[in-house]
Amino acid sequence: MRPLNARIRLDNLRHNYQTLKQIHGGKMLAVIKADAYGHGAVRCAHALSNLADGFAVATVDEAVELRESGITNPIVLLEGVFEATEYAIVDKYNLWPGVGSQWQLEALIAHHWQNPVKVWLKMDSGMHRAGFFPHNYTSAYTALKQCKHVDSIVKFSHFACADEPDNGMTEMQLEAFDLACEGLEGEESLANSAAILNVPEARRDWGRAGLALYGISPFGGVDERLKPVMRLTSRVFGERVLQPHSPIGYGATFYTSKSTRVGLIACGYADGYPRRASTNSPVAIEGKRSRIIGRVSMDMITVELDASQEGLGAEVELWGDVVNINEVAEAAGMIPYEIFCNVKRAKFTYSE
Repeated sequence: MRPLNARIRLDNLRHNYQTLKQIHGGKMLAVIKADAYGHGAVRCAHALSNLADGFAVATVDEAVELRESGITNPIVLLEGVFEATEYAIVDKYNLWPGVGSQWQLEALIAHHWQNPVKVWLKMDSGMHRAGFFPHNYTSAYTALKQCKHVDSIVKFSHFACADEPDNGMTEMQLEAFDLACEGLEGEESLANSAAILNVPEARRDWGRAGLALYGISPFGGVDERLKPVMRLTSRVFGERVLQPHSPIGYGATFYTSKSTRVGLIACGYADGYPRRASTNSPVAIEGKRSRIIGRVSMDMITVELDASQEGLGAEVELWGDVVNINEVAEAAGMIPYEIFCNVKRAKFTYSE
């Protein structure tokens, strides 16, 4: 069996949720959209079900999968519905829809609800992606308030630059949100992972923990308060010694500068490892840091071995405990979100 394994440490996931909730205060959603950022939404949801105040997903399909797997916690649809007919599913499965556009608002009011619904009303406080502009927010809020089937309204918005501490846009968005919400009763939600960790004034009634929930700092580097949830490993299944000035891999982009032991591992860009993270991207071989040499191939990667490391059968960590995924993301010119979401063909194992 191909030795590529993604181990998901559910105890670390629980630790991160509790840590982030303690920092934020109040209630907190665990964001498990996109299959829990590639970690497995159903397994992660069950691991958090007795801790989480609620979950957040992107689509009705993601929410239904959780409900049908036995998850009873509140589930927020961050993007709302994509068609008016989906409100019937929202009603059936007792979901909390986000509303961020006029057509979503009108369709919600027109729907024949069987049960009261809690609505998350989104404001575009400056990101300009989705939500009601501040000057239209009160009218949208009032329309929902007058709908007899709306049980309550959570006012929320999303930050564009919370992971950039020196960027003043977060303060501008906070000011716009607070000004537009003045006099509007109800709960509020502003803080994503970066704001939970770094913007105290954004910590309102509900936090929304995304990337940090999986143990990764949204600011790059390592946050010692968090524990990485995914550990992606493979093994050396081929070894050779190359003489100085020998090329390795496609394009012959790397030449050895000395006699070099080279290990071949089972992982590549078809598995989700970024192709652009080639020579000098970090790996850990039997717990000791080393590097990739040559280009990442579809199914294989070549790594540098030294005399103290084992060859055939040696464990190679692509990211996890020794190698932080932020390092891989930086080497690839990517962000950790997209790397996590791209992982495939690995065997997923879950530990409690």
